[in-house]
Amino acid sequence: MLTGSEMAVVDANAAALGVPRKQLMESSGHALAREIREHVDPGATVTVVAGRGNNGGDALVAARFLDAYDLRTCLLGRPETITTDIARENWDALGRAEYPTEQVRDSTSFGLADPDLVVDAMLGTGIAGDLREPAATAARAMNDSDATVLSVDVPSGLDAETGTLAETAVDADHVVTFHDTKPGLDDLDATVTVADIGIPDAAELFVERGDLLRLDRDPASHKGDNGEVLIVGGGPYTGAPALAAQSALRGGADLVRVACPERIAREIQGYSENLIVLPYDGDRLAPEHVDWLADRADAHDTLVLGPGLGDADETLDAVAELLGRFDGTAVVDADALQVVPEVDTDADLLCTPHQGELLGMGGETSDDWRERTDLVESFAAELGVTLLVKGPYDIVSDGDRTRVGRTGNPGMTVGGTGDVLAGLTGALACVQAPLDAAALGAYANGAAGDRVVDDRGNGLVATDLLDAIPTVLWGGADD
Repeated sequence: MLTGSEMAVVDANAAALGVPRKQLMESSGHALAREIREHVDPGATVTVVAGRGNNGGDALVAARFLDAYDLRTCLLGRPETITTDIARENWDALGRAEYPTEQVRDSTSFGLADPDLVVDAMLGTGIAGDLREPAATAARAMNDSDATVLSVDVPSGLDAETGTLAETAVDADHVVTFHDTKPGLDDLDATVTVADIGIPDAAELFVERGDLLRLDRDPASHKGDNGEVLIVGGGPYTGAPALAAQSALRGGADLVRVACPERIAREIQGYSENLIVLPYDGDRLAPEHVDWLADRADAHDTLVLGPGLGDADETLDAVAELLGRFDGTAVVDADALQVVPEVDTDADLLCTPHQGELLGMGGETSDDWRERTDLVESFAAELGVTLLVKGPYDIVSDGDRTRVGRTGNPGMTVGGTGDVLAGLTGALACVQAPLDAAALGAYANGAAGDRVVDDRGNGLVATDLLDAIPTVLWGGADD
């Protein structure tokens, strides 16, 4: 089952894989026409009521496959207000071929007459709530009619995110939905057909440009609404926590703080005036710092734990104790990964090991990315965490769902790119579910590296990724 927003991601990923929405609309329209033929015989009267979006576009395609029927095609609105190019092209195709079409510009101009079958293609998966005019009048006419009602993808008025049915919704007898079922369809008193329209399985497996549709930033948001991240790192190293923090800012977090030993606080602050540094006593993380850190971690949306901490015994003891007391979302990276298999925590852990670190955690790996996918999924389920295992193909799994990232290049084996990924993923985890945050982080980190190498050639360093990340996330990846 896919929600409407997930279906939009899959559609866009299919386009990124070379199966454009125009091709999918043609397949959807053909599937709809096939379903119509299942319910009425040639010569029957069929009325198509099409909205101005891609849902209506599917029905406009279907009209070209219904020459054996007494067909009436109604567009709710003016043709110039059709919202997508591909839907408009299919409206224009009907006109050029001199199919009979009508425009319904207001509720008073709509009458259903008495067809044998009416096609509800008014509103698709992206619309929720009570229907507005003239769709509301058209829906009432369908519900009052003796005609068989066939809805396209979902009945108009069904919220494809929640499965909630509006009081004004179309009461469909049959639904033809595409690629996968949608929330709420199983609860309808209607037969539901799931039509295969040629979307490859890879559109759900591989992380592609469509996943960027998950990102949304409220224009009315205030400081902190888009996430606050606490980076706990540093001691033996200073660059790693600074890279993670700057990456979290580039990834969209509003506030990022770095908790680090006082000995290196000024040095970390020197990397950027954008950093907020919270020093604690000593040269490295130790158990005596956990109370202070736990209080601060609870005030943040995401904890990023590990960059530059080192692997001293007292540091790893402190990591385990901090995770044991934390119940939010924690991105665990670098040496801190060692404690994950044994730690008892209520936190949602998102772990970012490379393959060597995965082996150190007790996992298995393979040179074949398909075999590695199965191994990572199994290990994630065993640990009860989300894993982002870095490699030529990044494998992301929570033990239930698994995604594969294919961005990145050999130049990214340079030190520091993993710290950038940890911070970026921490920012995304403030506003996304752990699996989606990990998938988007892997995609954006790799795509940023690809842009840098395309622009400059070899010799990439981790700081090069920072400027490229926002363009990848909000400017769209290269076509």
